[in-house]
Amino acid sequence: MPAAPFPERERIDARDKVLGATAYAADVQLPGLLYAMTVPAAIARGRVLAVAIEGAMRVPGVVRVLTAADFPPLLSAAPPGNGQQAQPTPATEIAYRGQPVALVVAETLEAAIEGAEAVRPTFAGQPFVPLIDSPGTTREPVKPKKAGDAQAALAGAATTVEASYVSPAQHHNPMEMLSTTAVWQDGKLIIYEGTQAASPVRTAVARSLGLDPAVIEVKSAYVGGAFGQKGAIQRQTPIVARAAMLIGRPVKLVMPRAQIFHNATFRPKSRHRVTLGADAGGQLAGIRYDADHQQSRKGTFAPSYHESPPRMYGVADYDGTAANVRIDTQDPGYMRAPHPHPAHFAFESAVDELAHKLGRDPVAFRLAHHATIDPISGHPLSSCFLNECLTEGARRFGWARRPIAPGTMAEPDGTLVGWGVAAGAYPANMTATIATLRIGADGSTRFAVTGHEFGQGIRTVIAQLLERELDIDPGRLEIAIGDTAAAPQHTTAGSWGTASVVPAALDAAARMKAALAELIGQRRVSGNLHRQLAAVRRPFLQVEVSTVGLGQDASALDRLRAGGFAVAGPEYPQFTSFSYIAHFVEVRVEPRTRRVRVPRVVSVADCGRVISPRTAASQVRGGVVMAIGSALREETEVDPRFGGWLNADLADYVVPVNADIGDIDVAFIDHPDPLLNAVGSKGLGEVSMVGAAAAVANAVFHATGTRVRKMPLRVEDLL
Repeated sequence: MPAAPFPERERIDARDKVLGATAYAADVQLPGLLYAMTVPAAIARGRVLAVAIEGAMRVPGVVRVLTAADFPPLLSAAPPGNGQQAQPTPATEIAYRGQPVALVVAETLEAAIEGAEAVRPTFAGQPFVPLIDSPGTTREPVKPKKAGDAQAALAGAATTVEASYVSPAQHHNPMEMLSTTAVWQDGKLIIYEGTQAASPVRTAVARSLGLDPAVIEVKSAYVGGAFGQKGAIQRQTPIVARAAMLIGRPVKLVMPRAQIFHNATFRPKSRHRVTLGADAGGQLAGIRYDADHQQSRKGTFAPSYHESPPRMYGVADYDGTAANVRIDTQDPGYMRAPHPHPAHFAFESAVDELAHKLGRDPVAFRLAHHATIDPISGHPLSSCFLNECLTEGARRFGWARRPIAPGTMAEPDGTLVGWGVAAGAYPANMTATIATLRIGADGSTRFAVTGHEFGQGIRTVIAQLLERELDIDPGRLEIAIGDTAAAPQHTTAGSWGTASVVPAALDAAARMKAALAELIGQRRVSGNLHRQLAAVRRPFLQVEVSTVGLGQDASALDRLRAGGFAVAGPEYPQFTSFSYIAHFVEVRVEPRTRRVRVPRVVSVADCGRVISPRTAASQVRGGVVMAIGSALREETEVDPRFGGWLNADLADYVVPVNADIGDIDVAFIDHPDPLLNAVGSKGLGEVSMVGAAAAVANAVFHATGTRVRKMPLRVEDLL
């Protein structure tokens, strides 16, 4: 049976974080540590003819400058892995502006920076394509997503809307910048790096440098923000590792933010054309949705914009196409709710447009379309409480007082007021997991498991489960994650962390109780588990477990151990599973400047059973803040003359600050999903952002009567 509701508790690592005691990858201090800085390419496409390093070597403190010549051809020819378009080592072929061509290693950070500025590469540039709408792009369609006969449904529709929407290129900007510290000692390579993918990093570095993965350890105990940026294999990692091996001393690189913009993956610009048709009774009858996005020349980040829209409203007839548009840029990649966020900005804006055209209240219109079947697979949905999210959100927001007509709500000073709603969905995935639970007679407990902590609260989730199942000392509970020496580490992303660790933690707890019962036998022993072990003179008891996702077999564990992808869902053998959310947004538009403010948001989520209420609510608030930034602030712009990104810093890449954010009221349906796992929990971190940007745009329309179909919405769009 699914678990009863979990209690509110503080984040397990809250005190250490507040005190500054939490150590991140770049905080590691090692004897003899050297500092590194990369030298970026100054062209968008072409070749490196030469790299003059003499000036850098004259800088006091510079120890060595690594170029492509320091990476033998056999190693440089190794496949980069994880969809990277170019070699993760310095190379002579330049695929995008900012690509590293050299690494300067020095005794101090200042010397490394000065040395990098003194390196003089010589390039032979080639013509390049900088933008998705520039001449010379290559359009590459992918397999369409279809169900039923959307063409016939739309042809017979009584009411249709058709519109195009644009989502811009955007970059992650977590406080923790990309960093790698590498140590080569006694034939072992240890890498400290903030990453969501410790085992895949190990595999990629081994492949790039021709090493046996068994001699590499990757440690990422805490990550200072990620949400996709640190899920890919970072370009600097094998370069820094090679430097440590060649020099024989630890080497640290903290990449400057401007270089992160040019080298890390990013949310690609995407274009969406949506056609919706309603029958004579006002029911949504058919959907046509065409999307494409910018792509690097060899990148593999798929345009999967049809993950969630078909699963929203029970529409049997769906026709979705998608394509890559290849240009000269670095690889795009995952950024929170990577495809559903831009997809639902377009789709939920179109739903709002159709409801308005029909003269229907947008909440009532959505409530009339409850989904129970996945039209793509034909399987039932494991659960869908989206209507409950909409109903509860409307109640908390006071939606009943909203007039349907736009432009009819205003403050005495002329400020326009608008109320908007939108909904979202995100796949409920899970992955193979391996764990070891050790309980000691000395009062200690150690749980080593697959997973990473980048602020989403997975340590707190694990603590909730273990403390609920086992009578242990919570003050001495160690949770070892993000460490390849503790357990194989999957890429923690896609909101599958909780749903994956739940079965492993519960199985480990059950096996521990069974092992202890067998050990004690008929003896009467009182006290918690530590005291019981001490009473029978057993220093510790340890169990190991491995779990796979629904529909997976042991091969998933083999992929996990090899640093590969071992994810199941959302289409499982007997059902399809998604998480859902509804966002209600109030905007205020200043009468003369047309500046948009968001004083309040209500968000209600269906993520199954909520295991850690406090960190779950934090996840939703963070997702809403990111969506407000996406809707009103964030866009990474390209200089078409030179390629690369123009606003590659936090001065010009505008993100929301405290003054931009009003009240965010978060609630959960908290009904367990009966099929996904024993607790009934589904993912939350990604879905929390989905639909919120559309709710902002819909609220702006309600306030002004102006429909803006692109992000970010700017002042000039409303003048």
